[in-house]
Amino acid sequence: MTDRRTRRDFIKKSSIAAGLFSIVPRHVLGGVGFTAPSDKLTKAIIGVGSMGMGHFNYEGELVAICDVDKNHLEKAAEKAGAGVKTFSDFRELLQEPGIDVVHIATPPHWHGLISVAAAEAGKDIWCEKPMTRTIGEGLAVQKAVERAGSMFRLNTWFRFTSNLYGMGVPVKPIKKLVENRVFGWPLKITLSATTGFNWKFYWSGRTDLEPYPVPAELDYDMWLGPAPFKPYNPDRVHIKFRGYWDYDGGGLGDMGQHYMDPAQYLLEKDHTSPVSIQVDAPQQHPDAVGTWRRLEYTYADGCKIVLDGANQDKNAAFIEGPQGKLYKGMRSDVDNLDSLIASLPDPEPQITTFSESVKRREKFALNEMNGHRSCTLINLGVTALRLGRNLTFDPDTQRFEADEAANRMIHQPMRGEWNI
Repeated sequence: MTDRRTRRDFIKKSSIAAGLFSIVPRHVLGGVGFTAPSDKLTKAIIGVGSMGMGHFNYEGELVAICDVDKNHLEKAAEKAGAGVKTFSDFRELLQEPGIDVVHIATPPHWHGLISVAAAEAGKDIWCEKPMTRTIGEGLAVQKAVERAGSMFRLNTWFRFTSNLYGMGVPVKPIKKLVENRVFGWPLKITLSATTGFNWKFYWSGRTDLEPYPVPAELDYDMWLGPAPFKPYNPDRVHIKFRGYWDYDGGGLGDMGQHYMDPAQYLLEKDHTSPVSIQVDAPQQHPDAVGTWRRLEYTYADGCKIVLDGANQDKNAAFIEGPQGKLYKGMRSDVDNLDSLIASLPDPEPQITTFSESVKRREKFALNEMNGHRSCTLINLGVTALRLGRNLTFDPDTQRFEADEAANRMIHQPMRGEWNI
């Protein structure tokens, strides 16, 4: 049996896939529908800052936690109680055989890497939004999850529960109206401050960061991981990281999938992506995320999603079609809307509890496939913003047309030993 140092050296020298692929998931050992003897799923959380700490009581029994900040880990361990194992390297956590589900609550530049590693380790995956930081990482997650037969959940829930921002109702009654073409086709969905799209919208980074000493409790090299090396500054880590392109995409990255995933679902675009992206924004800084005014996504059939960041069109409907409009608070120019909704058939049922998805081995409502497509909306917008120009995209090949600079952003190089 190898000692701890030898095992850690092996992990660091091996690729993620090679180092973990020999692990067999419990659902394979026990067959479809297999669960732990207690009939309760076990879970681990990777990243126990504010988001990870807030998910201790979600589905499953917490058995392990991981963080590169000793202070975070100690605080989380105290909250978790005796018996919960602690790790500073996610690769060691993934070797634990008694973990069913891995919840990834790290900054987004880690989401793709850890999702792939978790799938290859035989785990099911609960991942925070945005799903990945690049389109290429999303494609890699799809392939890894498919190969492993893992279940994947993206943690934005507005397509199936909770009230949509600005609308005051869940997506279901709106989906009924759209599916039955009450407003006609094609449709335009406008997301603005009027219809709820304003929370964290102006999240920006600083352009004057100075180097600071790395605090003793933080493994900053591991925190950066695949991201380019930049001197440590408190603004780069722990909550404020969202303001820097290397780790996230500002308010668009932080909140955009909450808003745009339901729009994608309503427009029946879970299988595809827009063909053009138009941008209206100031020139962006190469490191720090800045503000922007408008992003407009157009699909091949003419459907559109508009992010009106500057709230220029305060009178825009949430949904507009050739036969009617739907406004904030479910106001509409369609007569007898409530009775019409009640008369329409319900949308196709979905699995909206992840433990059910895991136990039945059936895809969750928001999974690695449709989650990748809604995250692609984020990454298309980020690409257009960073390059400062409109883009044309092929949703089948998932590449930009006649724009090599944009295509280089699909598969971005990773630092040092890290790769997918």
